[in-house]
Amino acid sequence: MSPLPFRSSAICALTAFAAACLLFLPAFAGADTTTAASPTAAAPTTAASTAATAAAAAAKKVGSRTLRSGDRGSRVKALQTLLTQAGFKTTTDGQFGATTATVVRRFQRAANLKVTGVADAKTIAALKGATDGSAAKNTNGGFDVRSTETGSRHLGDRIPLRKGMSGHDVKVLQDFLKRAGFTTSIDGEYGAGTVKAVKQFEADQQVDSDGVADAADIDLLRSLVDGDAPVSATGSTTPAPAATTPGAKATVGSDGMATAPADAPDQVKQIIAAGNEIAKTPYHYGGGHGKWQDSGYDCSGSVSYALHGAGLLDSALTSGDFASWGDKGPGQWVTIYANSGHVYMVVAGLRFDTSGRSAAGTRWQTASRSSSGYTVVHPPGL
Repeated sequence: MSPLPFRSSAICALTAFAAACLLFLPAFAGADTTTAASPTAAAPTTAASTAATAAAAAAKKVGSRTLRSGDRGSRVKALQTLLTQAGFKTTTDGQFGATTATVVRRFQRAANLKVTGVADAKTIAALKGATDGSAAKNTNGGFDVRSTETGSRHLGDRIPLRKGMSGHDVKVLQDFLKRAGFTTSIDGEYGAGTVKAVKQFEADQQVDSDGVADAADIDLLRSLVDGDAPVSATGSTTPAPAATTPGAKATVGSDGMATAPADAPDQVKQIIAAGNEIAKTPYHYGGGHGKWQDSGYDCSGSVSYALHGAGLLDSALTSGDFASWGDKGPGQWVTIYANSGHVYMVVAGLRFDTSGRSAAGTRWQTASRSSSGYTVVHPPGL
């Protein structure tokens, strides 16, 4: 063989070897990278996974035997853990007292069960299902506490409801949201519009805004829309005089009624007296618009009714109307906070707000709330 062909063959061989190295090196590098990354990927550390683990442990611990007021111990603590996972704020001290009984009743109302405050086998089964993370991942479902051959479900039969789910219960949820004043389609499909409406509702109720309708959200929504009892329609729009307390600050009693401050102007006392008339009436979307004496009142209907009692309004305004009503800025005695979706007011230091009623049974609240996103106005002279 001549020197030239030999040199040419050697060059070709070296070139081929170099190309092979270039091809194999990335594969080895990728394999090393994957191996290095796998321990991190295999170790879930998110809050959601921690919560799911806690719920699974509690579900196993709680068993199925009935728990009621007076019980204590690890099973009660597990029950309280599951109630917390379902969205309710409660202690986990292992003591089944009045607070735990109240939260159990709230869950039972949300889950469409008999409201007793006793955690019987049905309640515990529903609670386990409502906090089962694996069930919630199924977009066809969440937990179905009672299967039906027709596939039709009531609101609360599946908990939680979330994006991607569909069915009659989703349709009822959407109807409740719309009746509560939050815009969404009523099509039975839990899409982006329903997620947005649920988030708005959660923000209005001052709870975690995640767009998922958990048991606590469903209970709040039921309370807001259904209410407890109709108002006594006496036909009178002149409120009875309110009791007074010394000083310039109003107070609210254990009965949910407000007491006007003695130093306040008469119109402020009349607003409080009118507010007392409907403080515990149900929330009805559109309630108080078209007639003063109604079976329930929405946010703007409530504020309108109280102001009407002091002769400040002849007809009810919408929440958007209030944003351009009266004088701008906070008042000395009465301040109104309004935007296109909600309105509430503070009268002599007390908040008069439909969203407060769902949590405490009365529209009168001592606690403040964020005024971000609201236009601030007040009645002239007050």
